[in-house]
Amino acid sequence: MSNYQFLKEYQGFLSGKMVPTPKAGFSVSRSEIHPICFPYQADAIQWGAEGGRRAIFAHFGLGKTIIQLQLAMLCLAKNEGKALIVCPLAVKQEFYEAADMLSTSLTYCRTQAEVEAAQTRIIITNYERVRDGDIRPDYFVFASLDEASVLRSYGSKTYQEFLAKFQRVQFRYVCTATPSPNKYKELIHYAGFLGVMDTGQALTRFFKRDSTKANNLTIHPHKEREFWLWVSSWALFITKPSDLGYSDEGFALAKLHRHWHLVKLPNEESAVDRDGQLKLVRDEAIDLRSSAKEKRDSMDARILRATGIVDGEADDTSWVIWHDLEKEREKLEETAGLLGWTSFKSVYGSQDEALKEKLLIDFKHGNYRILATKPSIAGQGCNFQKHCYSAIFLGITYKFNDIIQAVHRIQRYGQTHDCHVHFIYTDAEEHVRREFEAKWQRHDELVATMTGIVKEFGLSQTAMLGELNRSMGVEREEVRGDLFSVVHNDCILETASMEENSVGLILTSIPFSNHYEYTPSYNDLGHTNNDDHFFAQMDFLTPNLLRVLKPGRIAAVHVKDRILFGSVTGTGMPTVNPFHMKTTFHFMKHGFEFIGMITIETDVVRENNGTYRLGWTEQCKDGSKMGVGSPEYLLLFRKLPSDTSKAYADEPVVKSKEVYTRGRWQIDARAKWNSSGNTLLTPEEIAAWQVDKIASVFMERSKTTVYEYAAHVESANEMDRRGKLPATFESLRVAARTGGVWDDVVRMHTLNSRQSQHREEQHICPFQIDIVDRAITRWSNEGDVVYDPFGGLGTVGNRAILLNRRSRSCELNPDYFRCNVAYHRESEYKRQVPTLFDLLPA
Repeated sequence: MSNYQFLKEYQGFLSGKMVPTPKAGFSVSRSEIHPICFPYQADAIQWGAEGGRRAIFAHFGLGKTIIQLQLAMLCLAKNEGKALIVCPLAVKQEFYEAADMLSTSLTYCRTQAEVEAAQTRIIITNYERVRDGDIRPDYFVFASLDEASVLRSYGSKTYQEFLAKFQRVQFRYVCTATPSPNKYKELIHYAGFLGVMDTGQALTRFFKRDSTKANNLTIHPHKEREFWLWVSSWALFITKPSDLGYSDEGFALAKLHRHWHLVKLPNEESAVDRDGQLKLVRDEAIDLRSSAKEKRDSMDARILRATGIVDGEADDTSWVIWHDLEKEREKLEETAGLLGWTSFKSVYGSQDEALKEKLLIDFKHGNYRILATKPSIAGQGCNFQKHCYSAIFLGITYKFNDIIQAVHRIQRYGQTHDCHVHFIYTDAEEHVRREFEAKWQRHDELVATMTGIVKEFGLSQTAMLGELNRSMGVEREEVRGDLFSVVHNDCILETASMEENSVGLILTSIPFSNHYEYTPSYNDLGHTNNDDHFFAQMDFLTPNLLRVLKPGRIAAVHVKDRILFGSVTGTGMPTVNPFHMKTTFHFMKHGFEFIGMITIETDVVRENNGTYRLGWTEQCKDGSKMGVGSPEYLLLFRKLPSDTSKAYADEPVVKSKEVYTRGRWQIDARAKWNSSGNTLLTPEEIAAWQVDKIASVFMERSKTTVYEYAAHVESANEMDRRGKLPATFESLRVAARTGGVWDDVVRMHTLNSRQSQHREEQHICPFQIDIVDRAITRWSNEGDVVYDPFGGLGTVGNRAILLNRRSRSCELNPDYFRCNVAYHRESEYKRQVPTLFDLLPA
């Protein structure tokens, strides 16, 4: 293929990635919108209609109920079919009242048969009827999820069911007043539901993962603005009319006063632990069990404080008392009777649905004074601001969204009084209070960020999307030294321009398909749809890797299989994408000979902490569900030499037998199973040593003794009995007995430690220095050029120079490129600066 033809085909491949988001909506003129709508509501309706699949995050009291109904009405005026609005049961009445205001009708349905028999085109139902019942969303042309926080928990039954059931609905909306600022995943799941972006793709594009804890996401600092711009391209945040350029007259939000009431339990309830030991300080209730116990132990004291607060105010003051436990409700009802609270009602789960709805409506209209209920029942959608401005939380929890939603049942537009909210907690819940207040602050920061973007760009997407557009191509930049060449470029284009047979060793860690995106560029191999798409782009690189490699030499490719989570694939269980196998066949397809692979052991305990797929508890429930730990691999490929009669390389990698001994050769080359024996650590030795000492001695002893599985298990059991078996890392690792398995790679020995010291951005998948050093020493000669097409921070080149080789490195990410150059220069300086011994006369 000519160079022109190669570039033309590659440009065509990259252009194929540029799939614009199709116009999913419909046009609406201002005259079509009901005159009852405020101007800011009309703007939101037009924006939502044009997008067709949008999220509307309107603050409490701004009328998202009316916005949803108007969108449904306009959609049905232009399309055949029916519209479905899904909401919490307690919110149903709000939609009926809004429908009357808009002069339209809707029908509440429990089954698909009722849907099809309904005389109205707008249907309303509750979430359980869709998730657990037979109502089919694909029957509808329009669907809106009101109070969409049911999608909050990734992997939950609700999210998975809804994602599949609504995929064929043409027009989709999500609405809530409180998108969680504390879980980025909530926003990503909304995007997945709307079909804006696959959740997995969004996670890899914007976030770095915590390898020690599953689902703990941190946004890349350089992608934070891009993330919020992306969210604002499909989600509208409105806190007040002025966010869209209108007057806030009539929309003054009542001031909120938060009152904290600390309840201390008597010493006899808390001063002795389960072993009878006296405690000077009460333990904090951190886990679920201790938190539940704290709630039970302090119930009487908390209810006493709550009733005192109510009785301390005027007799005509209305109150919502929010509680979490049924026992609390029963005690409240008993206490209310003793105190003579005649205007007291409670709403709870086992009540008849019609009765619950009537009681909530009566409280809304001021027909009684004190309501006791749970946030899970009335905390979303109910509007109590007309007659109530005071609330009590009988306890506090980590569920920030539940609490803030409940607070805004009274603090919302239309409230004419200052609002007073009382939080009752115990001294053992002080940390819960701190975390709650931190979450509230983060919530305010998120709202400020999003409304700031709305004010900056308005509702026109043109300028915003212009800033979000990915780049294609890169302006090549090369920095040379005496011992290196580092290039900022697409490695496919760079490798295509390199001289044939010019590289002594290719050593690289390729992107793990679309697992991560390293740059916002179409050239980035991480910006691919799936493995097939990834390897289709690799088809432009791998033939040229073979071409530039010297005959008979090695391409060592670092890879790792990918864990596919059952909540994403729909299998309900984690599975493994055998990426190292796919990579092997890909390189073989392009003419490389596969000669083996090095298995690099990883810590299965740490892996489980990062994925939750190897859990001990799950293994005990069903051993057939759990696989094994996922190691890393160094795949070894060889370019055939010119003369295959003996298959020596055209320029052999030669070693001196004085340096490369027979013993080292055996360790490098052999591969065999461990046999059986029984000479591991004794229980007495385990009892005497600390965990770090045990781990070190165990591995060393396993190198010189035969292996016995039963003894290995008993050693672990003994550590567990003595409280020395750690839950965060694997402590009893058996040393590898084959050169095909490397068990002593130091996971943290990467250039990221230097990046951290310099306060520079860390690499997403750093290459371990131990792996690099061994590969360079084993498969190249001093003076050879070592090439890394995915150079990253420059680990390969940095080590190659220090090991008396030359480096060629390519990197697309401009920040990594800059660091790459710095590390190359540093290594070259170390190689070239004379030492004191060099200056001494011979």
